Amino acid sequence: MMEEDAGTSARREKRFRVQTSEKSDVSMALVQVSSNKCCGGYQKVFEHDSSELKCKMKFAIYLPPKDLVDLYGADVITKAGLTCTEQNFITKAGSQQAAAEHGIILVAPDTSPRGCNIEGEDESWDFGTGAGFYVNATQEPWKTNYRMYAYITEELPRLVNSNFAADAERVGVSGHSMGGHGALICALKNPGKYKSVSAFAPICNPMQCAWGQKAFAGYLGPDKSSWEAYDATVLAGAYSGPALDILIDQGRDDQFLSASQLLPDNLIAACSQSNIPVVFRLQQGYDHSYYFVFSFISDHIKHHAKYLNA
Repeated sequence: MMEEDAGTSARREKRFRVQTSEKSDVSMALVQVSSNKCCGGYQKVFEHDSSELKCKMKFAIYLPPKDLVDLYGADVITKAGLTCTEQNFITKAGSQQAAAEHGIILVAPDTSPRGCNIEGEDESWDFGTGAGFYVNATQEPWKTNYRMYAYITEELPRLVNSNFAADAERVGVSGHSMGGHGALICALKNPGKYKSVSAFAPICNPMQCAWGQKAFAGYLGPDKSSWEAYDATVLAGAYSGPALDILIDQGRDDQFLSASQLLPDNLIAACSQSNIPVVFRLQQGYDHSYYFVFSFISDHIKHHAKYLNA
């Protein structure tokens, strides 16, 4: 058996303390919905009552083979896009093989509260159900339930760290489309909280695109100064935290890129201004679909593993 180095041993001891000292009513609240063996580990889905969103929520978690979890225990929160649930990423992205190889726990939350009986929540595909935009709403009738930013950055990590062998200090964040927007703002708003960040076709400057303007006006109100707290381009321009190394893949034939919904050039300019390294790869012939995500997911897992398993 390979002898552990001091760093690995310390991580194992710390993780044990987390598992034994933080067990509480939180750990009793999860109900397993499904469990399937995959790539030597297990793809699971859980349901729980969310204190932030005031409704039942589901999230998926991929647990790599136990020997790799024991060695690494890092996790990446992966956010999906408009109209998606926790199922889209786990069934279409093909992430489990690379996650198993690198010992990465993958956590895939839903994209919004569901079943809150809010008038109008199911009227649009790009607002309300399936379109939480990872903000904390301040406007009626959304502000009680639509607190996806707090759910992603506070409640969900507590659940994961209390119930699984994850290291709370080694967390990455990633996402696709609206989820890419969510990943970027989480990293930029919380300097040092996430060790790695990546995105597929993210909504980079929502204040300047139709999707973002509709969502922000509805959830945050007409005062556009309040929107800036959830715009990756604005946040990047003012960023002064620890070094970030951002990986972004974008399909050249993405219909939403040509429709000016994603605006990656604006983000790249802001990152350049703030000296934030960005690897931006414009992929010839690829669109906005999960075929695109599937094609490059292994690169993103490796990107996260480089920082999380260091």
